[in-house]
Amino acid sequence: MLNTVIALIAAQAAAPVVTDYSKEANWLCRPGRQDACTAPLDATVIAADGSRTIERFVPAANPKFDCFYVYPTVSTDDTPNSDLNIDEAERRVAQIQAARFRSVCRVYAPMYRQVTLKALREVMMGKPMTADFSIAYADVKAAFDSYMARDNGGRGVVLIGHSQGSRMLTMLLAREFDGKPQAMKQLISAMPIGANVDLTAGQRTGVLKSIPTCTTANDTGCVVSYVSFRATVPPPAQSRFARAGQGMRVACVNPAAPGGGKARLDAYLPTGSLVGTPQPVQWSKGSAPVITPFVKLPGMVAGECVERDGASYLSITLDADPADPRTDDIPGDVMDGSRRLDDWGLHLVDMNLAMGDLVKLAATQADAWAATKPRK
Repeated sequence: MLNTVIALIAAQAAAPVVTDYSKEANWLCRPGRQDACTAPLDATVIAADGSRTIERFVPAANPKFDCFYVYPTVSTDDTPNSDLNIDEAERRVAQIQAARFRSVCRVYAPMYRQVTLKALREVMMGKPMTADFSIAYADVKAAFDSYMARDNGGRGVVLIGHSQGSRMLTMLLAREFDGKPQAMKQLISAMPIGANVDLTAGQRTGVLKSIPTCTTANDTGCVVSYVSFRATVPPPAQSRFARAGQGMRVACVNPAAPGGGKARLDAYLPTGSLVGTPQPVQWSKGSAPVITPFVKLPGMVAGECVERDGASYLSITLDADPADPRTDDIPGDVMDGSRRLDDWGLHLVDMNLAMGDLVKLAATQADAWAATKPRK
């Protein structure tokens, strides 16, 4: 009996303190207020001849579905797990990755006590992991539970994440949705981007046993996931992304062509500096700097899901012409000083490479999901 009591006390002591998501301060983005997701989102469109136009961002007036977003590893806190204070790093990534979904859905994005950049760098240097992923996951689950109880009201929801955020969403899907028909009723789709979602070789399921990858734009209750690499710099043998264990493969669904094949991507590339990258590129020769938060390069970026040399990934090609004034390259590589870390691929812009396609796909899937619901 005593041993049982001791074990119970130890388990309670180890359990993370549940974050209260009824408090507005614990949300990075919520509808109906000015926050990180209502930052400016206009894009400068640069044609191949160097001419420019401005594409204005227009949020949906009355969106019919919701998006629940979990951000990647961005915290600059000097601790293994972050606090819940909103810093510039969280604001910036929400603007880059989540805010454009406001053109089709209500966006909810919780703060969570994620594993910090400092903890990640220490692991990359061979030091032991001192952060606790269970704390991060407990926050994400608490936030989603709060959203479902307070805000959802029977609406369909798209789960969106990147990198560490995708890891959190994959755990949420596995524990709270997989094999649970009642929970699946509200799931339009899940978009865990920039992290390995392992599938059984030759199958559309794997670590998520009953939630398959999407194969058409009208599929619902399915997963859209990919990791991106330049076609000219494929995943190396020891890549942290794109490679799975024996008998498995990493999911790849091209948002612009869910059924497969190569397609032009509707990329919205951030114009400001990115973590781990040099200063922003010069988007067109001899022209003034771009002052909008995003730039578009129509016709330049294409992607195709490929399986090569044991890796599965979204292969990115650039149709650039050195003779025209438009840039011939894009940012997005992870850099260590002047050295490119090839095993990361284009991790920093995974979502931005196909941002327009992801937003459009979410809207199409939401329409398909709504069409299956009985009219009231």
